[in-house]
Amino acid sequence: MTADELRQTRSSPVVRKIAAEHNVDIREVPGTGIAGRVTKQDILGHIEGRPAGAPTPAGPPAQAAPAAAAAPSVSAPKPAAPAERPAARAAPPPPAPAGPPSAPPPPSAGSTPAAAPSRPAPIPAPTPAPTPAPAQPPPATGAFAPFVPAYLPGERVEVVPMSPIRRKTAEHMVTSKRISAHVTTVFEIEMTRIDQLRQKYRQQYEEKSGVKLTYMPFILKAVVDALKAFPVLNASVEGDAIVYKKDINIGIAVALDWGLIVPVLRGADEKNLLGLARAVNDLAERARAKRLRVEEVQGGTFTVTNPGVFGSLFGTPIINQPQVAILGVGTIEKRPVVRDDAIAIRTMAYFALSFDHRIVDGADADRFMAYVKKGLQEFDEAAL
Repeated sequence: MTADELRQTRSSPVVRKIAAEHNVDIREVPGTGIAGRVTKQDILGHIEGRPAGAPTPAGPPAQAAPAAAAAPSVSAPKPAAPAERPAARAAPPPPAPAGPPSAPPPPSAGSTPAAAPSRPAPIPAPTPAPTPAPAQPPPATGAFAPFVPAYLPGERVEVVPMSPIRRKTAEHMVTSKRISAHVTTVFEIEMTRIDQLRQKYRQQYEEKSGVKLTYMPFILKAVVDALKAFPVLNASVEGDAIVYKKDINIGIAVALDWGLIVPVLRGADEKNLLGLARAVNDLAERARAKRLRVEEVQGGTFTVTNPGVFGSLFGTPIINQPQVAILGVGTIEKRPVVRDDAIAIRTMAYFALSFDHRIVDGADADRFMAYVKKGLQEFDEAAL
């Protein structure tokens, strides 16, 4: 089989149909397809009287209409006799169902009206009217922007800007969750002995020192002793190094009507129970009165938060960067427990420690909590 015969055989049915309708010998058409195959664009370009490889405008492919008075073979016009195209040339009709889609070439400037068959103009498809986009809420910005809109169009809402302290808290919490590998362990601790000591010495403290004796000084004393025994929880991470803090500065979260603030009790390891009680009361009072200095909310090495005052059993607090642990104290209340195979009423509380698993292993965190538990359940009365 010759190359021409192969090219004709490998041409698509639609190409051969167009060639037959226009009395075109397909062997005279240069093929630009694979292995010299004549494509639909090649045959249409040949009929239009221009090279088949010329660029074609975007539009629907066409099937040529039968030419009644056309010559048996249509070729490019002679350049010596140029003729101007009519102002409006009929566009090709819609494509035939078979054959790959291709676009017809534009008419050349030198072709004559008699050289090309007339073609009916296509009916343009109606353009749908654009639908107006619904109004969207303004995009949120900042480190804590949501992935989806905070409210839907038409939803009844009230948008109130965050206060500076709320914005700082939000940014700090999101940053902490991104930085630290948070893990939380929960211990149930009996506070019966602390409750008995508190009842025994409360009036004495108020009369002699003017200090209200709460549970918090006892808890801080147990935490300080545990931090001395497990210094990795009184540390920070800097790059690939662990920074162990020699001072124990405990931040105490204070919930206010206008936000959350964490004043720092500096040198907690140098204070006795009375000193801790005074410092806690002083910081809490000045925090509520907005009389804290900037340095008094900086430099903490460990934090204690007390959601139990609102009735919470326990929570999973977020670490206060750049610290590596935070202790949450649940509500302290009397509960039925089993003691010596008997039901007894004891003062109990849940303590939740969130720690940074990058440098604090679970075993160390649990040993730390066991140390705190023992210190509270066997609190030394001599410390008062």
